Amino acid sequence: MSKTSFTQPVVIYMYGLPGSGKTFVARQLAETLGMAHISSDRLRFELFEEPLYDKTEHMVLTNLMNYMTELFIDAGQSVIYDLSASRLSDRKMLRSLAKRKGAKELMVWIQIDADSAYARSISRDKRKADDKFSNNLKKPQFELFMKAMQNPVQENYVVVSGKHVFNSQKNTIVRRLIEAGLIAMNDATAPIAKPGMVNLVSRAQSQMGRVDYSRRNIDIV
Repeated sequence: MSKTSFTQPVVIYMYGLPGSGKTFVARQLAETLGMAHISSDRLRFELFEEPLYDKTEHMVLTNLMNYMTELFIDAGQSVIYDLSASRLSDRKMLRSLAKRKGAKELMVWIQIDADSAYARSISRDKRKADDKFSNNLKKPQFELFMKAMQNPVQENYVVVSGKHVFNSQKNTIVRRLIEAGLIAMNDATAPIAKPGMVNLVSRAQSQMGRVDYSRRNIDIV
């Protein structure tokens, strides 16, 4: 897909449990909208031979990702900041960075139940693009992430389900960007699939007299 025309640089950052699908959404969204993808998993893989997922690692990654984000914004490039902004202080810092650089920000909160997220976080498949640079978490590490999370309240965020397909997730995010005036009007309709008519039963069923074929469709609005 061709690069989306943003009206000004945008920083999209992620919030969610390990295994919620943050990297999957971030990578796909970056490819779809032509944004720079700054991946904490990739940087952690390059910097630390045996990651500990502690405060020191978090600080190193945050400082490096912030520096890279500033460089991209200075070049007029929108950014996907692929590191869970778990704490309010992290999100305040990102909002301050965006404001200082004349960019807009949006948090994507990927919601999923803890059991499903943990099951994903311990079964990473290195053959998959989104798991290549990640590690399987031990239970104490997962619980540490959960303990550190501070859910947003009265912040600029959009919620998507970690169990939905990407098109559904993308449409929700792009719709918010359009509403905020951050995507040029000539790109506004292209990324979003317009709901149409859903065929609920087959013609064969109608011919067997089981349903009224004239009422097979439901208009979704």
